Amino acid sequence: MRGHGMLISLPNTGSTDRNRSIYCMRRIAFVAVWIFLMLKLRSFFFEPIYLVNAMRSVALHNDPTISQQIAKYNAAELVLNEDLFGPLKNDSVVIVVQVHTRVTYLSYLIGSLAQAYGISTVLLIFSHDYYDKDIKKLVETIDFCLVIQIFYPYPIHKHPKCLQDTLKSPAMRDKCNKTEFPYHNNQRSRAQMKHHWWWKANFIFDQSEITRYHSGNIESFKFKKKCLRDCYCISGLVLFLEEDYYVTKDFLYILKMMYKRTIDLCPQCNIYTLGRHGQRTPYQANCLKYLGDMRYAEVNVMPWTTANNMAFAFNRATWNNIRTCAEHFCSFGDYNYDQSLEHMSRECPEGKLINFSVKQTRVFHTGAW
Repeated sequence: MRGHGMLISLPNTGSTDRNRSIYCMRRIAFVAVWIFLMLKLRSFFFEPIYLVNAMRSVALHNDPTISQQIAKYNAAELVLNEDLFGPLKNDSVVIVVQVHTRVTYLSYLIGSLAQAYGISTVLLIFSHDYYDKDIKKLVETIDFCLVIQIFYPYPIHKHPKCLQDTLKSPAMRDKCNKTEFPYHNNQRSRAQMKHHWWWKANFIFDQSEITRYHSGNIESFKFKKKCLRDCYCISGLVLFLEEDYYVTKDFLYILKMMYKRTIDLCPQCNIYTLGRHGQRTPYQANCLKYLGDMRYAEVNVMPWTTANNMAFAFNRATWNNIRTCAEHFCSFGDYNYDQSLEHMSRECPEGKLINFSVKQTRVFHTGAW
């Protein structure tokens, strides 16, 4: 007789739950790996927006925090190498370099400045319109003179750009800048060069605690014949350079000598130029040959023109005259500050510029080669 089987429940070992948990963990791991791979692939095809070292502009939408940081940094006026060379003297030349983003050109300019005679006596100011870590670090490596870095507080990449094909009301709603002026964005980067130059000149002559009392007014030395024999006695010049210039070893000596001889050779001269466009004299390679050529020591006197606009310098007295004619400079419809200076010199008698320039250039424009 066959007995009836009895159903007995098996003990609960948890295998089903374990299988379910393993399955869920695998799904989670798969999703995580998939997201990670997608992010990695995205980085190959899309550049990060906020790359400080990228040579391009990024709209920061008028962030007041950034403006405050720029103002705070400029006000601090951190002077590098002051422990080596001491404070700025009233007879020192101040050299101002307007910097954008071309770090390679700038490195060559710094290299040429390092070789110049008497460079340890100057104050070298780098005025930036773009923050770049590589450029900032490059400047911080300079050890041959006093150095200051300042930043233009109104760079174009700090302000959102209006689209030209956008109606006025949407543009206003997006809070872009100067919508009421059509096509104002076409020359933004170029117009910035003029605005940057005007701001830095105002900052150095009138706002900086280090340079605002750096007079160098040649009139105060007019009757001091003994003083006139010493070119270091009548300095106080501010020399304006660009990031893509290259200077000769004697550029500073020549500038001081020209300033010293102003009373004798050209009492009416009030601006000094060391460079001319188009000249590529191989001075460094044929030093002795050109030093023996008297033409290399000749100078010109003429009204200010853009033909002699490279590496120009003037003192506080000239700046005060230029500032008096600010309306002529600022309202002139050209983005070049040298063209604006020429217009101002023609139209405003108080700001008339008489140029004292070298015939053979001491400054080369490498960016044009």
